[in-house]
Amino acid sequence: MQKFSEQIFQLTENTDQDWMNEALTQAGQVICDIPVGALIVMAGKIIGRGHNLREETNDPTAHAEIIAIRAAAVHLGSWRLTGATLYTTLEPCPMCAEAIIQCRLSKLVFGAYDARSGAAGSAFNLFCSGRIYPIPEIVAGVCEQQCQELLVNYFREQARRVP
Repeated sequence: MQKFSEQIFQLTENTDQDWMNEALTQAGQVICDIPVGALIVMAGKIIGRGHNLREETNDPTAHAEIIAIRAAAVHLGSWRLTGATLYTTLEPCPMCAEAIIQCRLSKLVFGAYDARSGAAGSAFNLFCSGRIYPIPEIVAGVCEQQCQELLVNYFREQARRVP
């Protein structure tokens, strides 16, 4: 009996890489936008998912992270996501970074760095001490190569389409 419960524990305890792979799956669902995927995990369960939908919805705020945050808030019945972790395939932009701080996420894990608009230290750093809101723990570069390849392939394809 103990052996069986050990197997269950091993199957249900996911790592940051496992969750990032699920975020990559979300990014793969993007139809006509930059392929970014995100998910929010709390107590070992996904409580919110999202991928970029700006082009499909004509909504400039329809970033993967915002969609995942909204879904998690609905799931919990609260805008406070304390104790939850956001996994996203790309370093959050300033809008998403502020939303992460405002909803009190406890941890942010991202894959690819964004030198142009990343707000977790690449182009900006909104996650700095001295803010009045709690700053989440940040883990950067998880599955970075896979996340970066997804973006590079997308932009390469976009460049081929331009006459």
